[in-house]
Amino acid sequence: MSSFLTIDSLSLATPEGDTLFDNLTLSLGREAVGLVGRNGCGKSTLLKAVAGDLTPARGQIGVHGRTAMLQQSFNEADTVARAIGIDEGLARLARITAGNGTAEDFDTADWTLEARLEKALADMGLAGVDTDRLIATFSGGERTRIGLARLLLAEPDLILLDEPTNNLDAEGRASVMSLIETWSGGLLIASHDRALLERMDRIVELTPVGCTVFGSGWTEFEAARDAARARARAEATSAANRLKATERKTQQAKERQDRSDARGRAVRARGDQPKLVLDARTQRAEATSGRGNMLANRQLGEAQAALSDADAQLERITPLTIELPACDLPTSRQLLSVQDAEMRFAERQLFGPLSLEVRGPQRFAIKGPNGSGKSTLLKLVTGELAPTSGVISLHTDRIALLDQHSSSLDPASSLIENMRRLAPALSENEARAQLARFAFRADDALQLAGRLSGGERLRAALAAAFAAPQPPELLLLDEPTNHLDMDAVSLLEAALQSYDGAILAISHDERFLEAIRIERQVLLSPSGSTL
Repeated sequence: MSSFLTIDSLSLATPEGDTLFDNLTLSLGREAVGLVGRNGCGKSTLLKAVAGDLTPARGQIGVHGRTAMLQQSFNEADTVARAIGIDEGLARLARITAGNGTAEDFDTADWTLEARLEKALADMGLAGVDTDRLIATFSGGERTRIGLARLLLAEPDLILLDEPTNNLDAEGRASVMSLIETWSGGLLIASHDRALLERMDRIVELTPVGCTVFGSGWTEFEAARDAARARARAEATSAANRLKATERKTQQAKERQDRSDARGRAVRARGDQPKLVLDARTQRAEATSGRGNMLANRQLGEAQAALSDADAQLERITPLTIELPACDLPTSRQLLSVQDAEMRFAERQLFGPLSLEVRGPQRFAIKGPNGSGKSTLLKLVTGELAPTSGVISLHTDRIALLDQHSSSLDPASSLIENMRRLAPALSENEARAQLARFAFRADDALQLAGRLSGGERLRAALAAAFAAPQPPELLLLDEPTNHLDMDAVSLLEAALQSYDGAILAISHDERFLEAIRIERQVLLSPSGSTL
């Protein structure tokens, strides 16, 4: 089969009728195709449309073969077997093995199930896991790997993945990368993971004004995107220069006409030429002036329209830039000390003993497998939790947390209401001014936080975190790039590069950690944590 998926002139819209993207045409065979675009551009909606869960606004989708989408949300009361969808199959084999099998059991038994299950779990880094274990006992990353094992067992022709590496540790990410490398069918993947996108055969960028297919991985796509942005900047500059030149020429022509009119009035005032000749000259001058004004107005209109178009294109494809205020942190200032800290829940040891000191604008990455207590460590730092043993001392109250859900924001409140709640010392005008510095101007401040895209929530959370008169000296990052589009990730990277405070960061995105200039790593382990 040459193609598992054909898309012809497809347009998708929001439930309110707003266009997400328009006129996408694509054919997908035995290859991996990545979907990129800003938050809210329709990547997840496209996957749902391909899966048959919604009807397109326009165009056609043809699926040829079996399709399966990665399931990332499970009922916590389910067992692994039930979550994967094999509980009945395993029970049937168990009855046969115990000598209690019925004729129907023998007729419908999948004799390869146990071997295929064992391989699928091993391929996803879950070898030996008890299939009767409850989903509630697994971390978010482990649940994603269970979903991937479910996909492998289904053996579809086309796999649909929506941000598959979110929340995954290094082992889980390696499992996804291995799946991409070894899968013999088709893959359609919505992702902002640059390492994953590097492995794509093609990348499709979705935008409201058009869709573009790039025949390469992330590096080539990024180069083409940056070149397009450079062309847009050059065109905007050129259009602005053309408008200035047109305005200058128009003004010069007006000044020449004014001088000619003045000479004509002087000649008429002298009265030494016949009135008939003077009237004819006046008519010719008025006709010339009228034609000149029409030409000048047309040229000015064209130049202004060209500049407006160029500016709109530049705004559409160029990400925002935000500069965080300086906290002026001295290099010798002690911010945090951790001495022999251990953390356990019931009988389970998460990590420790851990000793750590943060002085001045140091930058640490907190690493460890899913379930090792990375987010728990940040809660210990903020005082939300207390360590099982050991001492954690925070020597500053200028601290802020930025996580993947922007959880400091109340989704049911407007941005201005969130700002006033999180920074009560601000007046309404001061809160509006702070939001404007983070590109929320005028009525944007009245938006409900819950209706913002991932990138917008990031900006709003940054605005709130840096709203106090004294900016935070210690910034805690808990997977902040999850659910962000590429432009939002670039915005965050650029902002943090210029930030002069200390950072404790949890992230599985190595490129992000490299971009924000992480200096040291803290590896959490139940048997002892290391720097």
